[in-house]
Amino acid sequence: MRSQRLFILFALLSTGARAQWLHYPTPGIPRTRDGKPNLSAPAPRASNGKPDLSGIWQVEPTPFDEMTRLFGPGLETLSVPGDDLRTFSKYAISILADFKPEEAPIRFGAAKIAQGRFENFGIENPTTQCLPGGVPFGGLLPFPNKFIQTPGVIVILQEADGAERQIFTDGRKHTAEPQPSWMGYSVGKWEGDALIVDTVGFNDKGWLDAFGHPRSEALRVQERYRRRDFGHLDVQVTLDDPKMYTRPFSIKYTLDLVPNTDIGEYVCAENEKDRPHLGKQ
Repeated sequence: MRSQRLFILFALLSTGARAQWLHYPTPGIPRTRDGKPNLSAPAPRASNGKPDLSGIWQVEPTPFDEMTRLFGPGLETLSVPGDDLRTFSKYAISILADFKPEEAPIRFGAAKIAQGRFENFGIENPTTQCLPGGVPFGGLLPFPNKFIQTPGVIVILQEADGAERQIFTDGRKHTAEPQPSWMGYSVGKWEGDALIVDTVGFNDKGWLDAFGHPRSEALRVQERYRRRDFGHLDVQVTLDDPKMYTRPFSIKYTLDLVPNTDIGEYVCAENEKDRPHLGKQ
């Protein structure tokens, strides 16, 4: 039964178009002598001297041995063309993947919410309703994300659900009473070569991951982005939601540059026929 649910879960998460404009050369990308992208070259700099985070990025998958340890044997049998579990990050499945169940910093009420959602994820998962995956869930799915950096704002376009984020780096502060939203309100500042992003103003409808770990309107997300070299962007995300979790906790992962391509259009509701057939499994 658990394997059947996981199969449907993965299928729901990874259905959709992949990046388009394949094989179009990325302008200005450093290359090795054989013409291949040199992803270990130094990180590029913007006009203000800060690292330029612009590019097409995709979350680095968790090694399959670790996925098997976390979620059980036989996962390879759940992979089908277009839905390969080897492309997933463990955090897209469970934001608490690094914790033993008895040590997870989750409140009893939040655990009950997550349990109920997992039992009915085919119906309740926002992504099956053509709603945003949110933060950090949407950025952890195995789809490319496009970062566009300007002096005053960084825009992240997520192919996974067509959502977008604005991270304002123009010195503004958070408003006192933001209207609750799916993606929250993000402001960023540079600390050396690291971009520090502070996001508040979430609604309580989004999920933190595919298992349905909940969030409240009190959630605060702090992210640290550091472009290690041309092809790797290291990310640390700290989640603080005192209504749902007993203490703040963090995850760390890497985004890999996807050169010579671009994101594609994602229209969830067009000709959608899955939802009427989703129910308890």
